[in-house]
Amino acid sequence: QVQLVESGGGLVQAGGSLRLSCAASGSIVSFNAMGWHRQAPGKQRELVASITSVGTINYADSVKGRFTISRDNAKNTVYLQMNSLKPEDTAVYYCKALRQFNPYWGQGTQVTVSP
Repeated sequence: QVQLVESGGGLVQAGGSLRLSCAASGSIVSFNAMGWHRQAPGKQRELVASITSVGTINYADSVKGRFTISRDNAKNTVYLQMNSLKPEDTAVYYCKALRQFNPYWGQGTQVTVSP
């Protein structure tokens, strides 16, 4: 059973930074890809950033240049460094892992950016 636990969310002022962490219960090397999605109230869940097992990275246009995804295989953890945060970044952020086309989700962590 795969467990993903997110942490690092919170309340921050616009222009501030947060770093989200997603700790997996087992080795993340076995995942084809990992990523971060977010869901704002009344909106659909959207991809924020992803990183594959070979290091290919993809970002949503809205966060390019501000967010950075990275992984530490030794710690079985994926990170999302978020800089220059905007009020429109406010959402619940979810970690997702993909193994052999099977998705696994964390419980989510709230990020709130005040004007």
